[in-house]
Amino acid sequence: MLQKPHSRYHHLYVYYLDRADIELKPDPDLIGIWIEDECAILFFHQPREACVRDICRQQGARIIYQADLEYRDWEAGVDITSFATSYLSVSPVWERQQAVTRGRQPVILDPSVIFGSGFHATTRLCLEVLEMLMRESGERIESVLDLGTGTGLLAIAAAKLGAVRVVGIDNNPLAISVAQRNVELNGCEGRVEILRHDLHQSLPAMDYDLVITNLYKGLLIRLFEHSLFWKPRFHLVSGFIPGMEADLLATLPKGLGMPVRRSRDQWRLWLLEGKHTTGSGTLLPSRPDTGREEVKGMPG
Repeated sequence: MLQKPHSRYHHLYVYYLDRADIELKPDPDLIGIWIEDECAILFFHQPREACVRDICRQQGARIIYQADLEYRDWEAGVDITSFATSYLSVSPVWERQQAVTRGRQPVILDPSVIFGSGFHATTRLCLEVLEMLMRESGERIESVLDLGTGTGLLAIAAAKLGAVRVVGIDNNPLAISVAQRNVELNGCEGRVEILRHDLHQSLPAMDYDLVITNLYKGLLIRLFEHSLFWKPRFHLVSGFIPGMEADLLATLPKGLGMPVRRSRDQWRLWLLEGKHTTGSGTLLPSRPDTGREEVKGMPG
């Protein structure tokens, strides 16, 4: 995350260590520590090789990979800048003074080095369909669970769109810290709670109107196989490409409707509707748009 004197991200210096339990002294150049596969990945604004090697000697670790790259390259060649959807205006913290909302709900984001800044196709798809469901469908969505919340953007968006109880879940300590900070930046502490939970071990409580799962295929299949996962009224599912659909469809329970099925940049999104949902019949309006599909029922 950003700390003074840094006001935005320019260059990343990355050190991949072979153990996770690394202790660091406070450092304004430290962006964060990503824990993955029992390893710690350290991100800095400035070169820290000598310092990291000292830490390794003191704590019995070693550097197994290091790199430096532009922040833009980390974000797949895209500049992180303000954008607007139908109902939201999303701005990185370094552009909040210039953000123009024009009647939209403002969302301020410190994206750090976490997935979910809103520029990846899957996150943008989720934002668009979340808006349609909560603002245009006539359905009453009061509670939302965001599994794999990342930056917390989708959880915050749900609160801005009218949900009164939102929980974002992640299992990475850095994602938790970033999401919590973003909740505070947006004044959503009373409606959005960020919790750490390992979905590989168990499901959290599932008593929500809507569950968002912007996750990878393997974890989606594991979740689909839990009967309790299908307790909520709606599921917004993304994070997979069309070639993965057959395997995912095979694990869906019978009786689900798929009122929305969309694609962007080779990524797919489904909105799934449980058979116990009470609604007005036509859930969402169909909108002509290149690369999108709006369908009724399950595809054959």
